[in-house]
Order: sequence, then C-alpha cells, then structure tokens
Amino acid sequence: MTQTYPLQFKPEMKERIWGGRALEQFGLELPEGAIGEGWMIGDHPNGTTKVMNGALAGLGLDDIREKYGREYFGTKGYAENGRFPLLIKLLDCNDDLSIQVHPTDAYEGLPEGELGKTEMWYILAAEPGAKIIYGLKEGVDRTALAAAIEEGRVMDCLQEVPVEAGDAFYIPAGTVHALCAGVVVAEIQQNSDTTYRVFDYNRPGLDGKLRELHVEDSLNVTAYEGAGASRMKTDAIGDNEWLTIAESPYFVVEKGLVRAPWKLTTTPESFVILVIAEGTGSLSWDGGTQAVKAGECFLLPASLGGYELDGSMTVLRSVTP
Repeated sequence: MTQTYPLQFKPEMKERIWGGRALEQFGLELPEGAIGEGWMIGDHPNGTTKVMNGALAGLGLDDIREKYGREYFGTKGYAENGRFPLLIKLLDCNDDLSIQVHPTDAYEGLPEGELGKTEMWYILAAEPGAKIIYGLKEGVDRTALAAAIEEGRVMDCLQEVPVEAGDAFYIPAGTVHALCAGVVVAEIQQNSDTTYRVFDYNRPGLDGKLRELHVEDSLNVTAYEGAGASRMKTDAIGDNEWLTIAESPYFVVEKGLVRAPWKLTTTPESFVILVIAEGTGSLSWDGGTQAVKAGECFLLPASLGGYELDGSMTVLRSVTP
C-alpha cells in the first residue's frame, strides 16, 4: 500500500483559435499563443498530465492508473482496460467556439478507442452580456437542421442563453452547444476528445485553412427531442454545504462554499476531484496539508479517507457515481 495523498498535475496547455491569455489569472504558466484549454487532469492520447507534487511526482496519470488504479480510482472509478474516466479542463473562451455536438458511447462512428462525451460547465467568470449556445429551438428536426446547415443559417435553429459567473450547465451527449466569447469555464467531462463541428463561422483555423466540419456525424448524433440538458443558478447555497449541480452516469458534480474547517472523507467507491473555483484556503489529510487557490485541481485517491477543507473558497467536487 503506497502512501496516498492528493495529487496535483502539471496542466497540458492547448492552443485554440478561440483562446486567449485569461488562464494566467490563476497563476498558471502558459506557453505563447492563444491558449484555449488547460487540461488539468487528463489520461488521454491527446494529453496525459503528470504529477507535480509529492512522492509520485513525474508519473503520468496513465502510470498511476497502471500501478495503483484500483486503490486510487476506487471500485467505480477504475476500469480494468479503460483510461481514467474523466477529463478536467479550464477553458478561456476569448472568441466564440464552433457550434458542435458530441456523440454518445453507442455511436457507431466513434474513432477507435474513443468514448462519447457528456460534459458539464461551471462558469468561473463572464464578461457583461456573455452568452452560450445551448440546444436547438423547439421543433427543429433533422430535416430542418440539415437544411439550415446547407443554407448557412444554422444560427436560426439554436437557443442563445445569457450567462454569468456561478451558472452551471449539464450538456449530455447529443446536445448542440457552443461556448461564446467572454467566459472562463471549468469543464468536467467524460474522458473523450471527440467533437463534431456543425458550423465554425467560416473562419480560418490556426493554420489559415478552414477547420473541418462534421455535418453528417453531427446530424446523426444530435438528440432532436433533447438529451436531458439542464442548467441552474448555484448561488442558493449555505456555508460548508454541498449543492449538486450536475448528475450523469459518468460524474456527479457538487459545489461547496468553504467558510470554516470542513471535515470530509473519500469512499472506497470513487476518487474525488476538487476544482478550486474561487478564493484561497487549505487542504489537509492524514500526513499533510497544502495551501490551495483558485484554478488548482486535485485528485484525491479513493483510499485517502478523511480530509479537511478550510479557508474562504468555492470548490467543485466530482466523483464517479
């Protein structure tokens, strides 16, 4: 049995046509360019994060899985032949993202080895007037969507929703969606990098060419009757209390306001992921304590047991159900 402790990983930064420099506000090191995504905890061929604290420093999340998978990930979080089940990102949407939709696990057109992608967003910051695209308008079916794409008027089919910091959105696979300019977001999602682009504003990508669209796949995987997407304001929450803000077969995400010492515990069923959304404080466990601040993400092993949060901060807690 290894000494378990909360793991912090070196983020993998991704340049994106719609990215910016906003993730620097969290004290994160950004390479040059328009950085749209920080993969904070990832175990994927397109980005595997490495531990940067404690005895396991230098090991990738894939190494942790191979050496300590069941002990660290828990009975529900560990799959014999699967990767870590979730991917945790911070997103800087300095410009509009493409209109997109994600497949379910059952879609026959999935790239080999890939899963579907159900996700949730928690809005960390939003400029005045910021909005997102969230689902189809009432009554839009495949025929109507296909015609709108063909005729360059897909925006007419989509719902726009204004957003502000603290809003939470659940985006099951099949929901047409897009983040728009002026938001910084924490994203908790299935461990997948499969996105089908419906429309990309006819803009050139980082290489100067138009980015690929995936119209047929998009039409195939869209849930025209709705996939169960839901959104909520999350401000009705007391001190040292959890509020469930997204629930799916892949993750349960809760928001907590830490205002005093708060004793918590992991269970043998699942790891816990903590995303510090706001503020500063400390994370303590049997054997150590660590100062934590907004923008940091931690993987608490299922076998960790008791831990304590203290300070003045907003925390997102994710587990596998």
